[in-house]
Amino acid sequence: MLLGLRTVIYHVPDLAAAKAWYAAAFGATPYFDEPFYVGFEIGGFELGLHPDTSGVTIGNNAVAYWGVTDIDDAYGRLLDRGARPRDPVQDVGEGIKVAAVADPFGNVIGLIQNPHFSVKG
Repeated sequence: MLLGLRTVIYHVPDLAAAKAWYAAAFGATPYFDEPFYVGFEIGGFELGLHPDTSGVTIGNNAVAYWGVTDIDDAYGRLLDRGARPRDPVQDVGEGIKVAAVADPFGNVIGLIQNPHFSVKG
């Protein structure tokens, strides 16, 4: 049985640089920090950074969408921190907006502002 999004892992070629970038971009400190994996807790979910890029096509795989309350602000903040635009903010109906950026390491970060969604415990 599926329980919902728990962890998103991005593969990065430079773990130290990625850790610093994500800490600044997401305003969080890793709760798990080892040479083989760095884990952040973001709003009840895990963002993991993995230094093994063998067999991975960075930026050309599944996209996880992180919930935000103000997508224009979140999108701009990530661009200000060095992310590159991938998909601009767009309204997909019923007050739901989505966008995506690429982090400095090529991974895609999806953003979603969805007033109809709430985490259920």
